[in-house]
Amino acid sequence: MARFSELGIHKDLESKLKEQAISAASPIQEQAIPIILDGKRDLVALAQTGSGKTLAFGLPIIQNIDTSLDQTQALVIVPTRELGQQIVSELEYYAPNQITGIFGGSSQKSQVEKLRDSKQIIVATAGRLMDLLDQNKIDLKSLKYLILDEADEILQSFEDIVLEIIKRSPSEKKSYLFSATLPGSVKQLTHNYFSKSLSHIEVESDKTLISHEFIVVEPIEKLEVLLDHLQSKGEEQGIIFCKTKAAVNKLTKNLAKNKFSVAALHGSLSQGIRDRVMTQFRDGHIKIVVATDLAARGIDIKDLGFVINYHLPDTYEAFTHRTGRTARAGKTGTSLTIIQEEELSEIPY
Repeated sequence: MARFSELGIHKDLESKLKEQAISAASPIQEQAIPIILDGKRDLVALAQTGSGKTLAFGLPIIQNIDTSLDQTQALVIVPTRELGQQIVSELEYYAPNQITGIFGGSSQKSQVEKLRDSKQIIVATAGRLMDLLDQNKIDLKSLKYLILDEADEILQSFEDIVLEIIKRSPSEKKSYLFSATLPGSVKQLTHNYFSKSLSHIEVESDKTLISHEFIVVEPIEKLEVLLDHLQSKGEEQGIIFCKTKAAVNKLTKNLAKNKFSVAALHGSLSQGIRDRVMTQFRDGHIKIVVATDLAARGIDIKDLGFVINYHLPDTYEAFTHRTGRTARAGKTGTSLTIIQEEELSEIPY
């Protein structure tokens, strides 16, 4: 693995990396950083969650920003507020007073006020960004870099908005797309809006880090099997995925009755509740989160021990994103899928 200085990262940034006990680049960082630093080609990078994508685009963008220009030069679009907050928190250490988060669920007024002092790099969810663009609160005329992080998830819910944002940004900007999977929507986007001088990177995940287990049960056995499995996990933290918000709420109540440290996470909860759950989960005060797929995006717990599919995901891509919550940063983890016999034919992976 290469040192960051060998990839072209300046010594001041490398010193901050060492303060965070980061001495060598991950595979995605090793391949992406030189391309972004060079600034001559667009990029499509495929890598699993937890592979170090934030620093792969964040470090070279921070280094390339013209700090004397008080204009927005880099825009990172994310699918969820939680992921956006995680990126802002991680990158602010390396570029204080240069980054602003623009997300739904928070006061527009406070975000606009922060843009007056810190707007060279904006991390945003698509909907709130579009709102502020329509109000002329954000100016993209000096934009040099557009990053779509977890692009497959962004396009699944916000494709029309993202395309409109791209159309409103300078054509000469460089675009960098990071994704765990490559569905048709992502391929079409790159074909229509990325330059012909396009680099592709694909970093294979180390599948040996995740132990995959499948259990076929009768409907009446499903909860009992889950409870037994959770008992065996002791103090490990994990995420249980359900298909609907109602199912999340019902299962959370059942686990709480059985004395598990558990909380629900889904889109119908207020942003304040979601933020509180995430803080308590990261701090280790909550051991289990029961979540829908979209609500779980942006959860980055380095020591997350397990993922459980209590309900089947609809697609292989969704399964990939679910299991990618565990075995992060070189750690190991387990993925358990609990299914009923009649569901065997529905397995999308």
